[in-house]
Amino acid sequence: MKSPRVSFVIPVRNDAARLETCLRSILRNDYRSGDVEIIVVDNGSSDGSAEVATQLGARVIRVDQGRVAELRNRGAALASTEVLAFVDADNEIVAGWVYAALACLQLPGVGAAGALCHAPADGTWVQRAYSHLRGAPHGQHEADWLGSGNLVVWRRAFESVNGFDSSLETCEDVDFCHRLRARGLRLVSDARLKSVHHGDPATLRDVFSSERWRGRDNLRVSFRRPLSWASMPSAIVPLIDTVLIAAAIGGLFASLRAGWLGLLLASGALAAFAAASSLRVMNATRR
Repeated sequence: MKSPRVSFVIPVRNDAARLETCLRSILRNDYRSGDVEIIVVDNGSSDGSAEVATQLGARVIRVDQGRVAELRNRGAALASTEVLAFVDADNEIVAGWVYAALACLQLPGVGAAGALCHAPADGTWVQRAYSHLRGAPHGQHEADWLGSGNLVVWRRAFESVNGFDSSLETCEDVDFCHRLRARGLRLVSDARLKSVHHGDPATLRDVFSSERWRGRDNLRVSFRRPLSWASMPSAIVPLIDTVLIAAAIGGLFASLRAGWLGLLLASGALAAFAAASSLRVMNATRR
């Protein structure tokens, strides 16, 4: 049986340098010539991202307004193949990615496949620690959730759940995977789908910002499905994050008057925040 053609859908906004790295990594895949198309959905970039994509042979769609879920949906709607590969502009995939992805999709009952991302080799200590907390992909196994920055899915499966929920700003991949599984489709994590995420938070400040950002829609997604003890960490941890960040900031201000007691409060809150964030990451990768 002839292997299917594959469409890569890549949303981007002002990320020309990393987009070029991403596109070149896709082009290094030695899949049959002409059987891979690349669609870059440009969200109003002003740094030449669209021009970089065009120079490297991608089809460029310009969408001035829309969340990342909507950008992916728009790209998927214009794809001409039966397999959709979603890779973010700040991700870099390995040369054998396409073959590994198609091998996973050929397994019985599989609707989508992917894998956890790696930190860049030259990343900061925060990026390396963040990646360590996220966990490393290993072997091939069933998954409850796959990240949308390193994901391949049958087009028929994607359309059966109406794609990503464009009302969500974050956690759209968790919601998408839950709806795929609700239709009886399997999700497979395979370490051969190696992807380096150059966009991992580079500083502690970036970690705090990204956790607050993800927490906004995490509650909505958590409460969309039947509640269970296993799902409670996803619902509660964003609330804990907010309280701990507030305590850390309060402790820093208190240190101006209370000296080391305030610093102790701030340090404790930050340590607890790191632990809560770790719980959230581990829970997400375990689902």
